Amino acid sequence: MKELSRLVSSIPPSETLAVSDRAKALKAAGRDVVALAGGDPDFDTPDYITAAAFQAIENGATHYPAPMKGITPLLEAIAHKMEADNSVKVNPGSDVVVTPGGKWSLFLALSAILNPGDEVLYLEPVWVSYPPMIVLAGGTPVAVTLPADDNFRITADRLREKITPHTKALMVNTPNNPTGRVLTREELDAVVAVALEYDLYVISDEIYESIIYDGREHLSPAAEPGMAERTLTINGLSKSHAMTGWRLGWLVGPTPIMKLATQMNSQTVSSAANFTMHAAVAALKGPKDTTRAMTESYRKRRDYMVPALNAIDGVECANIEGAFYLFPRFPHSTKNSAELAEALIEQAGIASVPGGAFGKSGEGHVRFSIATAMSELEKAVDKLAKVAHTL
Repeated sequence: MKELSRLVSSIPPSETLAVSDRAKALKAAGRDVVALAGGDPDFDTPDYITAAAFQAIENGATHYPAPMKGITPLLEAIAHKMEADNSVKVNPGSDVVVTPGGKWSLFLALSAILNPGDEVLYLEPVWVSYPPMIVLAGGTPVAVTLPADDNFRITADRLREKITPHTKALMVNTPNNPTGRVLTREELDAVVAVALEYDLYVISDEIYESIIYDGREHLSPAAEPGMAERTLTINGLSKSHAMTGWRLGWLVGPTPIMKLATQMNSQTVSSAANFTMHAAVAALKGPKDTTRAMTESYRKRRDYMVPALNAIDGVECANIEGAFYLFPRFPHSTKNSAELAEALIEQAGIASVPGGAFGKSGEGHVRFSIATAMSELEKAVDKLAKVAHTL
């Protein structure tokens, strides 16, 4: 047989998905496993959203949507949301494309701007899919390592150190997966200054936008002066409305880039599902009380887990500002993060993601998701306390 794709062969599988699959398999085999590896909210999609989807199906929304890039009510709802929530004014007819999941929006953004040899800066620790996506889109990923001992803080100097004549774009994620950091005004100013100084595109992943704690403010790079024409914003409903399985996200950006993104969308996935678009309209136009209630539940879990983990000898866990992940570290362990994660699942029945999967600065850490019931989190703390001294 002839050789298969070298490019795709070079791409590792998603470690977060792999750990989640392993946890499910162990549970199916009868093991008592606390699954803290995934990023799937443990809440049901709100009833008014599912009702809108059923109504759309009954009304015949089971064919191709029109326009294919998103039905007009949804494009308009996204544009309204961007202006109301993010202070970003966009043309719904030309500057928005709806995608089957936020992941595809990220890939569309990269594909629309990159040529072979272009470099893309990403901030490390990084969600595991960013570097492979950059490679698949024809670019070269370049890590900007943010040190744990400085709370993974972004500075202009750290960004400038990695700039070359080939640098094309910078990827930003706020709130951040896996660290739980929320972009500060000072950090955003650094991103904006470097983007303008070096004429960079910014790809802003804001999928966890609504999950922020302690009165912090979500800041969108596209809202800053001089940034709308160079910023691509990714968002969706998976985390904010517990709609991971609906596979619906969107990409918003400057018209010339969005024209290319729309062309690629039409030649690959065609569109997101028609009836999910109707559900998304209901989600965006509906009440925000369920999102606020979910966020409050995550806050309570955070407020339990962080001190509980820090009370265990050999475990340190920084507080988080947003999203629903903790990123504890094990400062006295001689194990690397992969070995830590393996020991946790084998010795304690706790499924986590090794910090090294998120880049060099994630070593020594593991990622725990708190998007699970409090009873499971309490069980995880008890299990970890029994084995921490062996790690």
